[in-house]
Amino acid sequence: MQEIAAKHILQRKKDSSWFGSDYNINLYQGCPHGCIYCDSRSACYGIEDFSRVRVKKDALLLLAEELRRCRKTGLAATGSMSDPYNPLEKEGRYTRGMLELLCRYRFGVSIATKSTLVLRDIDLLTEIAKHAPAIVKLTITTPKDELARVVEPHAPPSSERFAALEKLSRQGIFAGVLLMPVLPFLEDQPEQIRQLVRRCGECGAKFIYPYFGVTLRDRQREYFLAKLRDYSEVVWERYLDFGEEYQCLCPNQQKLWEIFCEECSKARIVWKMREIIALSRKEYETEQLRLF
Repeated sequence: MQEIAAKHILQRKKDSSWFGSDYNINLYQGCPHGCIYCDSRSACYGIEDFSRVRVKKDALLLLAEELRRCRKTGLAATGSMSDPYNPLEKEGRYTRGMLELLCRYRFGVSIATKSTLVLRDIDLLTEIAKHAPAIVKLTITTPKDELARVVEPHAPPSSERFAALEKLSRQGIFAGVLLMPVLPFLEDQPEQIRQLVRRCGECGAKFIYPYFGVTLRDRQREYFLAKLRDYSEVVWERYLDFGEEYQCLCPNQQKLWEIFCEECSKARIVWKMREIIALSRKEYETEQLRLF
């Protein structure tokens, strides 16, 4: 695996509005899942040959020192720029090393992934959850494996991600789903949304956070449209109507929202960010009150 230079691993965030996270950690650069909609291909991030995975040199040594010197603990998020459980993690174990360090220094963690390899680290997630939130966000954009193979060709199929969600939930991990993006004209059928939410409920999901649309810019747009054209000329032509818009929202988004909220309410799944954050912190705040 190629190593790339890095001065810092732990980055303080300006606010904690995204799942309550206070810090960002990205050990890897690049991702092999091949998701046709991935924003990390955008030119603003400066990552060439995005499908090739690289690791930051001395990442765990740097992280250990930064955590040791950190004056305030908090919730560290990973998975914003590349999947922390890419196939090379199975042997490299950098993400597992990160979890060991977060546990040692009593930080919480918020993980975004499409990989079932996260199941390997249930033991560490359980240990972290004894003192701080340990959140796992599995991205699932469609309940249909055949469609997932088109839009996320090298990631595990949706059915395997649902199975991972169920195992995490059974082990008491605070796990849920990132339903984003919902691709217009591909994943925006009401029945798909109903089926996905119901399946999440059966798997014990604590939350689902959706975005009924997709964001597109510069070379990410070019890549997406090229892959889309290979799949369906008809769908590709409909996307041309968006022009250069950054937010390409599902034309039926209001109807999808209504269906989504109805199904989440039935399944007792939270979907508003402030409620997700509050629920993830609930037992720790209760413990603080008990101590005082």
